[in-house]
Amino acid sequence: MSQRIRSDEKKFLGIKANGPVFITSLLIVLTLVVTTLIVGKPMEKWFADTQNFVADNVGWFFILLVNGLLIFSLFLGFGKFGNIRIGGDDAKPEFTNLGWFSMLFSAGMGIGLLFWSVAEPIFHFKSNPFLDNPADKVAAAKEAMGVTFLHWGVHAWALYAVVGVALAFFTFNKKLPLTIRSIFYPLFGEKIHGPIGDTIDIISVIATLFGLATSLGLGVQQVNAGLDYLFGIESSTTVQVILIIVITLFATLSLILGIDKGIRMLSEWNMRLAIFLLLFVLLVGPTLFLLKSFVQNIGHYIYEFFELSFWTNSYKGVGEEKNWQNSWTVFYWAWWISWSPFVGIFIARISKGRTIKEFILGVLLVPTLLTFLWLSVFGGSAIYQELIGNSTITEAVNNNVATAIYYLLEQYPLTTFASIVTVILVASFFVTSSDSGSFVVDTLTSGGRHDAPKGQKIFWASIEGLIAAVLLIGGGLTALQTASILTGVPFAIIIIIMCFSFYKSLVEYKDEQEQKKLDELNKRE
Repeated sequence: MSQRIRSDEKKFLGIKANGPVFITSLLIVLTLVVTTLIVGKPMEKWFADTQNFVADNVGWFFILLVNGLLIFSLFLGFGKFGNIRIGGDDAKPEFTNLGWFSMLFSAGMGIGLLFWSVAEPIFHFKSNPFLDNPADKVAAAKEAMGVTFLHWGVHAWALYAVVGVALAFFTFNKKLPLTIRSIFYPLFGEKIHGPIGDTIDIISVIATLFGLATSLGLGVQQVNAGLDYLFGIESSTTVQVILIIVITLFATLSLILGIDKGIRMLSEWNMRLAIFLLLFVLLVGPTLFLLKSFVQNIGHYIYEFFELSFWTNSYKGVGEEKNWQNSWTVFYWAWWISWSPFVGIFIARISKGRTIKEFILGVLLVPTLLTFLWLSVFGGSAIYQELIGNSTITEAVNNNVATAIYYLLEQYPLTTFASIVTVILVASFFVTSSDSGSFVVDTLTSGGRHDAPKGQKIFWASIEGLIAAVLLIGGGLTALQTASILTGVPFAIIIIIMCFSFYKSLVEYKDEQEQKKLDELNKRE
C-alpha cells in the first residue's frame, strides 16, 4: 500500500476516522438539527425563503453546469481516454453486469423515482411553462412527459458518471484513498492530506447527508401513505419518524452483511421487484398506449432536448412561472448535485475492471432507458386516466402527492396486492439508500478506508435517519428541498475544479502509457 493511502488512515478517539472531517461534519449536522428543533415552526418559513433566494440567484448556474457535465462525460467516454481501464489493463470486474446495473439504479434513483413517477407527470400535465394552451390535452401530455424526462434523464446520470469515474480512476489507477479530495491531487499534491482536503471532504459529507436525507424523507412519506391506504395507519410526521427508525434498523442488518451479501443482493432483489411491478402495470394497464407513448416520449425528449436543457425562464421569470422552475428543475439539479458524492463514491467502489467508455455508457444509457420506461408506464398510465376523463389521480396528487401511485394502482385489478408490493419496494429502496449512504459517509470520514468498523457505518446510518426525521418535523418537503439546494451550491464549485484536475491527470496517465509502450518496443528492437 502506498504512502499516500496510509497518510489518510488515522485513528481518532479510538475509532478509524479522520478527526477534522468526522467531527466538523458531525457538528455542522447537529447544529442544524438542534436549531430546527429549538426554533420550531418559524423554520418552515426560513426554509421556504432560503430555497427561493438560492434558486433565484444560482438556478442558471446549475443549468449551465449539468449541461457542461453531460458534454464532458461524452468527451470522456468517446474520446481518447475511453479505453483506459479502471484499475489497470489487467483489472477484472468485481460484479456481474446485472449486479452492477442493479446497484447503479438502486443507489441513483430508487426512492425518488417511485415517489415522483406518477405525481410529476400529472403536475406538468396540468401546468408547465412550455404549454401554450392548457386545454390542448395532447400537447399537455407530450410536454408533461418531456419535462419529466428532462429531470430524470441523462443530465442526472452524466453528473453521477463524471464524479464516479473520476473517483474510480484516482482510487484504482492512482492508488489514492476513495475520497473526493483524491481527485484534487494533480492540483494540490500532498496538500490534499491537510486542511484543503479536509474542507473538500467535509463539504462532500454534508452534501451527501442532506441529499440522502431528501430521498429518505420522500421515501418514508410514501411508505406512510401506503400504510394509510392499505391499513388506515394515519399519515403523520410522528408515524414517519417511527418508520425512519424501523427501516434504519433494517439497514443496519444490510450493513453488517457487507456490500456483496448485503447491498448487492438487496439491490438485485429491488430490481426484480421493480421489474415485476413495472410489468404488472404495463400488462394490466393500457398496454398498447403505454408502449406507443414510450417510443413517442423518447422522440419528443430528443426533439426538444436543447430547448428544455438550456431553458432558464429569463423572459418570463416572474410570478408563478419563476416559482415553477425553482420548485422543479432547479431543485432537481441541486438534488442530483448534492446526491453525486454519494452515488459517485458508491459506483466508483463497484466499477473496478471496466473501461472509461464502458463506465460512461453503462451509467448513462442503461439506467436512463430503464428510468424512461418506468416513467412512461407509471406516468403514462396516470395521464391516460386524465385523457379518458378520470381525475381520481389528479385529486390524489393535489391532496397528498405521496399517495399518487396507490390511487393509480386502484384503477387496476389486484389493487391490494400491487400496493403491498409497492410499499415493500419503497421500504427496500429506503434500506439500500441508507446502507450504501452510510458506507459512503463512513468512507469519507475515515480517510477513504474500505474496511472501517461496521459500528461506524451504523452510526452514520442513524445520523442520516435523524436528519431526515428532523427535516420532516421542521418543514416537510420544503425543508428537504432546501437542504439539497443549499448543499448543492458549494459542491457544484468543487465539481467544476474536479473536472479540470481529472482531465489533467488523464492526460498525464495517457502519456505515461504511451511512453511505456514505446519503451517496450525499443527493448524488443
